[in-house]
Amino acid sequence: MQKFLALLLLPVALLAGPAAPDPAAGRPAEMLQASLRFTDGLWDESAGLLWSPQSGAAAPARRHVVRESAWYALGLLQRDGPGDAARAARVLDRVIGHQFDAPGRPWDGTFRRSPEEPVPGPGAELWKHYDPNWRHFIGTTFALVLEHFADRLPAGLAARLEDSIRRAVEGELTQGRAEPYHTNIKLMHGFLWSWAGARLGKPEWVAGGERWAEQVAAAFAAHETFEEYNSPTYYGVDLYGLALMRRHGATEKIRTLGAQLEAGLWRDVARFYHAGLKNMAGPYDRAYGMDLRRYVSLTGVWMGLVLPADLTPLPDPSGPMGHAHDFAFAPLYVALGARVPAEVMEHFRAFQGERLIRRPITAVRTATAWLGPDMMTGGEITGGTWGATPGQGQFHPATIHWRVPGGDVGWVRLYASPPSDAEAGRESLTVTAAAAGDFIFRVSVPGLVAGQLGRDRWTLAGLALLVESDAAGCALTPGDGFIDVTFRGATRVVLRATGS
Repeated sequence: MQKFLALLLLPVALLAGPAAPDPAAGRPAEMLQASLRFTDGLWDESAGLLWSPQSGAAAPARRHVVRESAWYALGLLQRDGPGDAARAARVLDRVIGHQFDAPGRPWDGTFRRSPEEPVPGPGAELWKHYDPNWRHFIGTTFALVLEHFADRLPAGLAARLEDSIRRAVEGELTQGRAEPYHTNIKLMHGFLWSWAGARLGKPEWVAGGERWAEQVAAAFAAHETFEEYNSPTYYGVDLYGLALMRRHGATEKIRTLGAQLEAGLWRDVARFYHAGLKNMAGPYDRAYGMDLRRYVSLTGVWMGLVLPADLTPLPDPSGPMGHAHDFAFAPLYVALGARVPAEVMEHFRAFQGERLIRRPITAVRTATAWLGPDMMTGGEITGGTWGATPGQGQFHPATIHWRVPGGDVGWVRLYASPPSDAEAGRESLTVTAAAAGDFIFRVSVPGLVAGQLGRDRWTLAGLALLVESDAAGCALTPGDGFIDVTFRGATRVVLRATGS
């Protein structure tokens, strides 16, 4: 807490780093153009919206997407090519039309995720039939359109955008969520609440949003981090919310807190980032993949604004990308500009040396990681409160990454376990549980075959691991690009590189 309060006394310029780059030049312009090439390919002229990027027999049925279409509209206004402004206005009109007008209902003021999904009715379930967070994703996008491009909108559209924001904020304030806010939604909500108050002449909204921002900052100060910890995707939304506060906050206090927290979050990203492997070390509270070079993480998109393409931890946007729809978020980041402290940029450009990290997340949970020249491990000590659930897909409490000959990256993650604690050490990872259960480790590396994975030793491309466990048995299950290794009835599994 004392360290954080000391940071509050520093000038904002020192915390925020260099001024935001010109979005019309350099890497921001490249990222904007790459994002728009991607979304131009999803445009449906007849619907006035984007198609979802999913395709193939194993993917969900293709549908139109409302939130990503709003992001596309902002990008069109930034590019300002022939016909772009007219298309953007058409998209914005369509998106407004998909906002729910349902006073008294918990989905009032949020937006349809897709026009193909039915309107919520009696018995509608949160997340399944509607998503309240679309209020924030789309409402903040509308705010950026009004901040940057109100003069390019046709008559009456700016007023409709303002009214849509008002409805989104009112819907959020009156619904009384039973589910706690995630950090990324907290940040967008606080910004939009106060920004709308300043725009619409509601001083009580400005005051409420400022108090909200102070509460978020106080929660961060406890451990100098956010509770929704080490998420390559949701850190990107956190940085978006903080950049909104820093650049367009309704009060000086909000702008100052945004800049300070933004710089603090970048510093924590740097602690876990390995430039040589182009990945963040685990553990991840929420992650949609294990290799930033293979899927679109929003932290990677932010980094793309300040790093050359060959150092950016993203897949080639002209080819297949996991979580591809998030690449449509790039225009919003370009509009705000990235402010990354100079010492953080050093970590992003080159690996800064071996380090062992032990970071409290809450009073109970602790993140641990070790980063070496060619390998890194991550583990979360949960106090035995959390386990990994098969198919849950986001919580990765125990991880390994390493360099594979030829420049590729291999990885291991704990796919399933009983409530357990994982701790990273030098070239090692230890997972323990109070009660016996099945520990399933997912292993992915080019050329992997079952014969490389035994109960006591794994011989992988670029890495040999000794395995210690009290398991009653061990089984292998091949998958698409990975093999799952199950240690049955175990309370302890240790993976240790043979060089340690």
